[in-house]
Amino acid sequence: MNFLFCFKRVTATLICLLFANQLLIAQGPVQSVPMPHSWKDNNTLVMVHTLGMKRVFYEYNIKKEKMTEIESPIAPKATPTVLVKNGDVIFSDIAGNEKQITFTSSQERNPVLSPDFRKVAYTRDNDLYSYDLEKNKETRLTTDGSELILNGWASWVYYEEIFGRGGQYRAFWWSPDSRTLAFYRFDDSKVPMFPIYESKGKHGTITRTRYPKAGDTNPEVMLGFASPEGGEIIWADFNSKDDQYFGTPFWTGTGSTIMVQWMDRDQSNLTLYAVNVHDGSKMHVYREYQKTWINWMTDMKFGKDGFYFVRDFELWEHIYYQSYDGNKFERLTDGMNWGVRILDVDEKDSVIHFTARRDVSVRNDLYRASWGEKGKNIRKLSEGEYNYAMPLLSPDKKHFAAIISNTETPLKVVLLATERGGAVKQGELRVIADTKKENFDSLNLPKPKLIYITTPEGYKLPGVITLPNNFDPKKRYPVIMSIYGGPNSSNVMDTWRNPSKLNHLWAKEGVIQISVDNRASGHCGKEGINYIHRNLGHYELQDYIYWAKYLATLEYVNTDKIGIAGFSYGGTMTLLALTDGAEYFRYGIAGAGVYDWLLYDTHYTERYMDHPENNPEGYKESAAINKAKHYKSETGSLLYITHGTADDNVHMQNTIQMIDALQKEGKQFEMMLYPGAFHGYRGYQGAHSEEATINFWRKVLLGK
Repeated sequence: MNFLFCFKRVTATLICLLFANQLLIAQGPVQSVPMPHSWKDNNTLVMVHTLGMKRVFYEYNIKKEKMTEIESPIAPKATPTVLVKNGDVIFSDIAGNEKQITFTSSQERNPVLSPDFRKVAYTRDNDLYSYDLEKNKETRLTTDGSELILNGWASWVYYEEIFGRGGQYRAFWWSPDSRTLAFYRFDDSKVPMFPIYESKGKHGTITRTRYPKAGDTNPEVMLGFASPEGGEIIWADFNSKDDQYFGTPFWTGTGSTIMVQWMDRDQSNLTLYAVNVHDGSKMHVYREYQKTWINWMTDMKFGKDGFYFVRDFELWEHIYYQSYDGNKFERLTDGMNWGVRILDVDEKDSVIHFTARRDVSVRNDLYRASWGEKGKNIRKLSEGEYNYAMPLLSPDKKHFAAIISNTETPLKVVLLATERGGAVKQGELRVIADTKKENFDSLNLPKPKLIYITTPEGYKLPGVITLPNNFDPKKRYPVIMSIYGGPNSSNVMDTWRNPSKLNHLWAKEGVIQISVDNRASGHCGKEGINYIHRNLGHYELQDYIYWAKYLATLEYVNTDKIGIAGFSYGGTMTLLALTDGAEYFRYGIAGAGVYDWLLYDTHYTERYMDHPENNPEGYKESAAINKAKHYKSETGSLLYITHGTADDNVHMQNTIQMIDALQKEGKQFEMMLYPGAFHGYRGYQGAHSEEATINFWRKVLLGK
């Protein structure tokens, strides 16, 4: 459950909604259009139109407002590529000519070209290798790889919680000068093994996963520096026996120094070290302490004498400058910012461009921050009440393109000017492409509406509500409440979402749909998130109950027919809603939830809950398995619980222990297991899950 990068999740959702299924797009209310790709020069925006497997490129002249199809914009900037095909590494030159460079029975993984494109690094059987493309020579850089010793290949908890699944277990990084490979070496010897059973075949199989659960021993980690030519490895000056974590490292511009993030097991202390790759010595550059927990640095921009980064220790996110020698530290922004992403740093003019949820918590906007002799100033560059995704600044920073939308407006590609005298007037929003079809207004689509409630503590929480077709305020309608609830992970944003099959179905069948967030979802800064420290689930549920109470004030809501549903953390919260919140929630679908935090991994769980030895009551109170007696199946409540049997993230063990607790209390419920499914159901299992979901809600909410 890596939920730290909310802005990435929102951006990915936008792109998936537009391109994931061209057939559905063609049949739905929106159409596929060219999207921003890059800037060729100050006046030419390159755009790409994805049509199935085909990509068509265009050049858009911002002064002439003319779009011209081109063969490809890539050629002047073409680079070689590497990939794994049939278990071996394949190199492709800029002309697309392929060359197989490994021929082994073992599978190579994560091939990465050096910045000078002369070498490739990859892992094989948990050892790190380099390949010299000019000499056609492979060099083995480590020799002790095994099931328990992993060189350049992440241990599970690092893959899931620190590097992120998008990294595909990669734990090595080329230096900018291509002379050094930095890599982590993981020793899983003392990490408990968790077996995941696969039922296929006559005797079944077991997948052995080194998975540290809350309170368990973590992998021992070392940071090494290897020459791609081979030779002695230089080890950074850290004690691998310490109870600690290391974050994603960041190379500085020279290649002789790498910035390494270090945290203690408690995750309350963060130190950033500048590590010398030639002798492994380290110097602390930045230190941070928070009483609750600290999140990792996810991005850095390096300047001449220091670097720029985003932190939240002042309860909102700000951009800071830190000199390399540690002597200068300065905050460059003000206000209430969240989801901050630095796009560009111009040290000459003392300007930073960044996106953030600043003016409103449910939308990303683009801003320009300046500092220096004239003081500090922040100016909003985006216009209108839209969410701005994937902004692209022109090379001279005088214009930018972006994808905009809100809950009522499908995606548009727009061009704006950052100052006067541009191709568009300052403040003007020029639409380059619109996904909205001509017949959009006549389609009678479900109409989501952004709404808010305010908690007694003063936190403003957003939700999106969709009323049924032919809505009659004199009638009373059942409700499906969709939640997620995990720390710093918003379920509600003011962005366009193409209506799904289920959205249409429930609008047609007379069910109110509502998605809601809680105070820890990121809309209320770190202050709101801090509420959950040492007691996951309590305040999140309190806020969902506030939402249920709000719904009860609406005369058209049938308060006896409020259902709640969520997956992963949302599954956890659904169980809590039907137990501790049983007075307000009678029906729920819980998918793949954590029902006892002792059963989830060290890094995620202890970040919020602390070590089990230091918070036994918090673990006991937050565990849904301890609340089974509060579930009211005897008076008509009904829980539907699901899980994938091969889930390597939230183990099916959670659901097995949960249903055991329910059975001990004599409670009735429904359950569905998906054999071999991981953390989510796809293909025929996804189709089955959707049909089962529809049948469940029809039964309990509509009496069908």
